[in-house]
Amino acid sequence: MDFELSEDQVALRVAASALLDARCTTGRVREIAGEVPPIDAELWAAMGEQGWPAVEGSEEDGGLGLSTVEVAVLCEELGRHLAPVPFGPTVVTRAALAGAVTRGDAEKHAPLGDADIDAWTRRLSEGTATGALAWSVRPEAVTARRHEDGWRLSGKSDPTVNGPDADVVVVRAATSDGPALFALVPGTSGRPARQPAMDRTRSLGWCVFDDSPAQRIGGASAVDDVLDRAVVAVCAEMLGAATAVLEMTVQYAKDRVQFGRPIGSFQAVKHRCADMLVDVEGMRSAAYYGAWAVGAGDDGASEAASAAKVWCSDAARRVMASGLQVHGGIGFTWEHDLHLFLKRSQLDQVGLGDAAYHRERLVAMIRPRAEAGLPVL
Repeated sequence: MDFELSEDQVALRVAASALLDARCTTGRVREIAGEVPPIDAELWAAMGEQGWPAVEGSEEDGGLGLSTVEVAVLCEELGRHLAPVPFGPTVVTRAALAGAVTRGDAEKHAPLGDADIDAWTRRLSEGTATGALAWSVRPEAVTARRHEDGWRLSGKSDPTVNGPDADVVVVRAATSDGPALFALVPGTSGRPARQPAMDRTRSLGWCVFDDSPAQRIGGASAVDDVLDRAVVAVCAEMLGAATAVLEMTVQYAKDRVQFGRPIGSFQAVKHRCADMLVDVEGMRSAAYYGAWAVGAGDDGASEAASAAKVWCSDAARRVMASGLQVHGGIGFTWEHDLHLFLKRSQLDQVGLGDAAYHRERLVAMIRPRAEAGLPVL
């Protein structure tokens, strides 16, 4: 089994890195972080021209025919550069709409706001529209009831990344038949109010639904699939941020001189950096295995996605803490870039369920097999 990226995937990474190196410096990120909305429109347009939002999915529904692994490659680079763009939520939203049509859960011309599902899928693929995933760790946080004129949602989701600015929102809601997936175009109802957030490079808001009309796009299996896709994208982003902090910290340890020697020559600092490397490489294995499993439709895709979220959330926290320790006082200042990575990573660690939530999800999936005497791996 080949655990390395293919030549095409490496070429994609190199091209993505080159684009972001040129257009997404930390200086540019700081400029955008002070704007409303905090989205780099020029960078997002450039990504749309190169087909990034359509990287996954068949050519028939506007995709490039690639896989979730390529999505992870791009998310890693975006995390490494702190790119202020709604790439992950948009790709997940596009996949949810396209998947609904492929499975037969919704017609391609089913109405969705001022257009239909097919039109929104293509807009998301082109980058002329953005998406968001309204999700909650509480199963009954959002409920859906069927009325004569269609489905309507009520309740409040967890904080939603890009929620205040999304053109289409995908929602997990509880119904009388179990969890289901819905899509809606935010209007006066369902549009999240912009909330202050520690991570200023992305917009954040709670989606509040008050009898909001929505289109059903899938059942329980679709709910699991969209969560798995969103989770592996977030894990890849955390990996990119952790990699950047590791590189930044190692370079600082080489440059910072104390007692006449670079601090990287001290054993305690060496151990910190070595532990960071172990964590980052573990994140890489977990995130990319999860991306492969989800993209390939593997039977253990949900287990792989949750395992990746557990490891990446815990490891990212340790990497950021070690980076702060090695940098010392300068790492705590607003002028240093380290705090930008730390704050984005902290939001990713708790978004879509923290490590504790995904441990419980893993137990719920594995326990029936263990009790039946079946292999759990």
